[in-house]
Amino acid sequence: MRYAIITGATQGIGKAITEKLLTEGFSVAICARTLSDLEALRAEWTSKYQGQQILIYAADMGKTDDVKAFAEYALKTFPAIDILVNNAGTFFPGKLADEAEGHLETLMSVNLYSAYHITRSVLPTMKQAHKGHIFNMCSVASLKSYPNGGSYGITKYALLGFSENLREELIPDNIKVTAICPGATYTNSWSGARLPQERFIQVEDIASALWSAYVLSEQAVVETIVIRPLKGDL
Repeated sequence: MRYAIITGATQGIGKAITEKLLTEGFSVAICARTLSDLEALRAEWTSKYQGQQILIYAADMGKTDDVKAFAEYALKTFPAIDILVNNAGTFFPGKLADEAEGHLETLMSVNLYSAYHITRSVLPTMKQAHKGHIFNMCSVASLKSYPNGGSYGITKYALLGFSENLREELIPDNIKVTAICPGATYTNSWSGARLPQERFIQVEDIASALWSAYVLSEQAVVETIVIRPLKGDL
């Protein structure tokens, strides 16, 4: 049995990744803010993926204590962690000059600090096993600034920097780190947008890309995955 932790897993990209890993035989530990959403998903997945553990934990990933408590819960139950997916994140467009006071701090806490703290919690287990794969959900906004990117763009640049520094640090431990940088993906973040669905990446595309990177040989690592809509960024 293999084991994965996925943050922000009840919808969108996180949900698609979790379903992919369950299909491949993983037991999973997932978190989100709403317990009822987690319970509904666990009931659905338990009937489909029998014999695999599905741990749920209600956590606000903007709160360090919640992040650490979720990690502790997973580590107490699972004997190993093969994959960590730092997917939790939040998006608000805006301009740096006009943002509300505290906006940067709020986005940093969810988009960067949550990944930092849960990774630090999981690393001792991965290092002891001398293996593991950490995926950080970055963005094309990690690579290039966009109008109205505001503090969101800052946090995604920071998450990519975290990924690259972490990768170098963990080479001696045989632990892989992959940054995934999607463009516009068809999720609730784009609800209300008057655009055809074919202009977007599908969440299943992200899950498939993650899996393709994971199943490479032990001596190979995909450092950064960039996925954009075929017809360009939105």
